[in-house]
Amino acid sequence: MSSQGIDYVLAKLRWMREKRIWPNGLRYLWTDAFRVVLLVSLHKALGGDNFIDEAEWVVAEVERVLGRPRGIRIGEEPDRDGQYFHYLAMWLYALAMLARYVPSYRGKGIELVRQIHDPFVLPGRGVIWKMTEDLRGPYPGYGFGALDAFDGYVSYRMLDEAALAREIGEMRALIDREAGKLIITQDLGLGMMLWMSHFFPEEPWARVQRQRCLHMLDAMWVAEGYFCREPASRGVKFAFTNYGVSVGLQAVNATPERVERLNEFFEGYRSGDEYDEAAITHVMACSSHFAGALL
Repeated sequence: MSSQGIDYVLAKLRWMREKRIWPNGLRYLWTDAFRVVLLVSLHKALGGDNFIDEAEWVVAEVERVLGRPRGIRIGEEPDRDGQYFHYLAMWLYALAMLARYVPSYRGKGIELVRQIHDPFVLPGRGVIWKMTEDLRGPYPGYGFGALDAFDGYVSYRMLDEAALAREIGEMRALIDREAGKLIITQDLGLGMMLWMSHFFPEEPWARVQRQRCLHMLDAMWVAEGYFCREPASRGVKFAFTNYGVSVGLQAVNATPERVERLNEFFEGYRSGDEYDEAAITHVMACSSHFAGALL
């Protein structure tokens, strides 16, 4: 991590706080998960207790505002009800990273897995993408998620392979069934799959998906300096999803020149909508400039 990258991240965090975007804005589980990982990363790079203290504060706020008797709500805004499995999996990863410095968070993560796994996972069939807030059933209109078994598999293994052996085994069985036929065409999905593949790079699913994702991203690169949303939508672009692609590319050490180029492009890009000042855009920008404990 270069000093320039650290300066960028610290300046961005100060700006977000001043604008009341984050952490003093509305809670959103995906953003908060990436921010906890970022704070752990800064602690490792710079030392001191303040980053870990802030990470623990974020965890406590997420539990206070979004926590439910089983699981964690998507976000604080009215239209962010229900629970997404892939958000929960990212939160589990964040707890696993924080547990490297405060071991009690490993137990919190294991407890959360035991609250959510059985409601979300149908062994031999799939992982429900979105559940109702009380986890009594699928959210109306939602079925199985394409990447969710991979999300759970990685996060569970990062937490505790022994304590979660049953749950990991169920996820691995789903992966072995689906990985060979899965073709991802969405930018953020491609980035996250690349990221997941780097934890266990020699496992067959990881080798297959890494090759496919890199090939697909080649077709989605736009010379102006971004990855389009889908292969057939070359003019559609989002900053936060491109930052997710950046993390994935860094994880597998691929096309660093594109990572640099997209960071430059989106630093000056404005979409003209709510994403310009949305926490997800700027927290993901920090992760792109400083992947840290994501790798």
